[in-house]
Amino acid sequence: MIVNSYRLKQIYLIFLTTTLLTSCRHGKDVDVSNIDVNVTISRFDKDVEAMRQQNREKIAADLQKKYGPFYRDFMEKIIQVGSLRDTGYLQTFGEVLANQPYNDVKHEVDSIYPNVDKQNEQLTDAFRHIKYYYPQKELPKVYAYISGFGVQTPIGDGYVGISLDMFLGADSKFYNAPAIREVNPKYISRRFTPKHITPRLIETIAREDMFPETNLDDKTMLSRMIYNGRIMYFMDKILPNMDDTLKIGYTGKQLKWCNDMRSEIWGYFIDEKLLYETDYDKIQKYLGESPFTPGMGDKNDSSPRLAVWTGWQIVRHYMERHPEVTLPELMKDRDAEKILTESKYRP
Repeated sequence: MIVNSYRLKQIYLIFLTTTLLTSCRHGKDVDVSNIDVNVTISRFDKDVEAMRQQNREKIAADLQKKYGPFYRDFMEKIIQVGSLRDTGYLQTFGEVLANQPYNDVKHEVDSIYPNVDKQNEQLTDAFRHIKYYYPQKELPKVYAYISGFGVQTPIGDGYVGISLDMFLGADSKFYNAPAIREVNPKYISRRFTPKHITPRLIETIAREDMFPETNLDDKTMLSRMIYNGRIMYFMDKILPNMDDTLKIGYTGKQLKWCNDMRSEIWGYFIDEKLLYETDYDKIQKYLGESPFTPGMGDKNDSSPRLAVWTGWQIVRHYMERHPEVTLPELMKDRDAEKILTESKYRP
């Protein structure tokens, strides 16, 4: 049987695509099937509906017992209806429940999240991975609630929360309201989708609980790059089957731009002498949220958070060259200079 050149090209492309897809997985996934962790997201947004009834004080006491510190944080810090020391907050919260805008949002949340089975499954797998690498880690309880577009994934004493009204889908009518759009412009709210719940929750646990940035020894951009790179690599290991776009919050086009321009990005950082820059205002535009990176690309087509993405690639290179380094060892290592040097990152 003779295979023509066109068919050979097809076979080659299939092989090449398979190879590239395989190479995108950063390290062999570990077996977590026998780890005794099962996540069940508690629906505070549904339980709190009982407070529409007259016996609010009794219901409030029951909810405080069930939800612990989260109940206090929700009332005092998220919804801000008053202090628990003053039972007048119950009247104020009752007024919130009776408010039409609240009920419009609740109706939308109920229609999109009749259950959170998929999120339970994803978080169970993620939490098992955390336990695999950190057996002594006390995992938080997970609570879903409606924040009034306030705090997306808060973390507190023994809990992490999911504000379901901030994951309604990129095209939700609520995100077009001027007040919300002012705080969360389109380039941010496009990530307010159900599939972003798990990566945002894991990132919150990583950044705010397990590895807070306040532990950095210096404030150079290199140090911040490698810190962010370690956080992203942590997400690689905890969410091994998740697409990179979801982990970093890019569109497919933005991720492709970074991959295509990796040498130009690195060259820009070197030429502009940014690696050891400590001026917050100068380096924040490469680390923080924005629709694009000023000074890079044509017609504002560059990707944002280029220092985060580059730090991620550096840490990946480092770990590929040092397979003996464990995830906990990496996350303890704050020597950004060493990680950069030993990564041999030369795009």
